[in-house]
Amino acid sequence: MSFTALSAAEIAAKVRSQEMKAEAITTAYLDRIRTLDPKIKAFNEVFIDRALKQAKDVDAKISKGENAGALAGVPIAVKDNMLIRGERCTCSSKILERFVATYDATIIRKLRAAGAVFLGRTNLDEFAMGSSTENSAFHTTRNPWDTERIPGGSSGGSAAAVAARMAPLALGSDTGGSIRQPAALCGILGLKPTYGRVSRFGLIAFASSLDQIGPFATTAQDAALLLQAIAGHDDRDSTSVDQPVPDYAAQLGHSLKGLRVGLPKEYFISGMDPEVDKAVRDAIKVLESFGATTKPISLPNTDHCLSVYYILAPSEASSNLSRFDGVRYGRRAKDVKNLLELYEKSRGEGFGPEVKRRIMIGTYALSSGYYDAYYAKAQKVRTLVKQDFDQAFQEVDVIATPTSPSPAFKIGEKSSDPLQMYLSDIFTISCNLAGLPGLSLPCGFTKSKLPIGLQLLGRPFEEGTLLSAAHHYEQTQSWNKEAPHP
Repeated sequence: MSFTALSAAEIAAKVRSQEMKAEAITTAYLDRIRTLDPKIKAFNEVFIDRALKQAKDVDAKISKGENAGALAGVPIAVKDNMLIRGERCTCSSKILERFVATYDATIIRKLRAAGAVFLGRTNLDEFAMGSSTENSAFHTTRNPWDTERIPGGSSGGSAAAVAARMAPLALGSDTGGSIRQPAALCGILGLKPTYGRVSRFGLIAFASSLDQIGPFATTAQDAALLLQAIAGHDDRDSTSVDQPVPDYAAQLGHSLKGLRVGLPKEYFISGMDPEVDKAVRDAIKVLESFGATTKPISLPNTDHCLSVYYILAPSEASSNLSRFDGVRYGRRAKDVKNLLELYEKSRGEGFGPEVKRRIMIGTYALSSGYYDAYYAKAQKVRTLVKQDFDQAFQEVDVIATPTSPSPAFKIGEKSSDPLQMYLSDIFTISCNLAGLPGLSLPCGFTKSKLPIGLQLLGRPFEEGTLLSAAHHYEQTQSWNKEAPHP
């Protein structure tokens, strides 16, 4: 069996038992990246020398009888908005093109302790603003199933890397669906944990009340393994929640008998791709075969979620991105006459069109005379969205929906129409507004062999329930085992 066909759990077990060398596994993935990535363009940078050194260090630890960690020798790709000490971190933006991180994000520190090997930085929509990875300042990542199509976004590089088996695991960040939507369009599993479950320290912020780091994987077991390594309280993140981290792997085998699955009428809408609708409904029947029961529910404020999100997220982005001014760090414009011109030229040259659009929307929503009409009102509706879910979870344990209303669209198809692009996240945004855990798992393909995703939403801090449902589903389905041809 090829090294790159192994799951992360299998790699870690074989490396710890010395059946395989971490260096050999890392070399195999680096060779696959060298072969495939010129066409897919999932990576902004590959850490060839550093990855091999990390792998050799893992092998040396094991040969001495030392504990190499739960992810010993497992290669992992990292979205290029998370700080890795000594490496560049660009957010796929010209304004941070030369920025080098001086410290590790908390999740990177935890992964080092767990023995993971960092393969490189993956491409994203600039500052995580987008749904297609077409907004990167460097290149457009392509969907491994059809390279004329987008991989989703903003974590498209991470999703494409795992789908193409250039990495067994990857990290993404999810602000409005940026893990789940690309996972669905690339045919892999993506999990957005509960807000506060994973530290955001060292994640370059887009919208601080919505952002959350999470795993990409090909199996629920691998996602559980990665989540176990990165979850937990962090004193350096004021939004991190001090809540015990359960044994996610142990929860995978929990029976689904009696699991109550809610089907919100607002998510099964006219206009959705019929192949997506059928695949999702068929997947729900599989869950029923394991003893789960389904129940129609309503989330009445769903129609407002897109509007609320595109007021709150740009408002927070406007505030967060104000620090990139050409003075303290990042791109600094040349040949300027005064401080105001320095600000204008540095930001004008450094930010791309979508980032500028969201900064302007957010600044307007926060401006004097409009704050109460837009931002304050959006926060009130956000509370109603959360209350909808609170009420629904009194009746059901899990909510099942499509992840995306359509399969991957062609590159350039929606780039000239921002509103159509924003609608790509219509089924994923509410999860972030309410701070809930959400998971997308592959549940089929269209006739033209494009992946389809099923989304499962759960109560706060019940990621284990979602992973268990996904694990049971995988036992009788083979969608997650299919990979695009190299």
